[in-house]
Amino acid sequence: MAAHAHTLHHGAPLVEAAQAALEASGEQWTAMRAAIFASLAGFDKPASAYDIAEAVSQAEGRRVAANSVYRILDLFVTANLARKVESANAYVANAHPDCIHDCIFMICDSCGQTTHIDDDAIAGKVRSAAKGTGFTPQRPVIEVRGTCADCG
Repeated sequence: MAAHAHTLHHGAPLVEAAQAALEASGEQWTAMRAAIFASLAGFDKPASAYDIAEAVSQAEGRRVAANSVYRILDLFVTANLARKVESANAYVANAHPDCIHDCIFMICDSCGQTTHIDDDAIAGKVRSAAKGTGFTPQRPVIEVRGTCADCG
């Protein structure tokens, strides 16, 4: 992966970019998918499927099951619309769904704030190390636990 600049989307442009990316992958942008993405994008920290189900249920005025949310979140991860914070079993909206990078998360153990960074050099070294052992990496996720600047 070469270094490049990418646009970080927020608000309505993020939803538009996510919809375009999902449709480009051959999937439909349904009302439920839109509601789940909007909810996910509205969280300032990684959100679980249960957090999202609760938020969508309140917004829709009807119960939305977490297992339905999980299926859509899995689709979002596959389509690069969301990233999964594995250690927390939680998700964040990808602010640049038109770019594919391996995930590097900085997770604050004090406040839970999670920052996603793109560093293709580090990710490339992880992929190379894995390949050097005969392992074929599919989706590297690097998580660094510690204390953020605000809590430090």
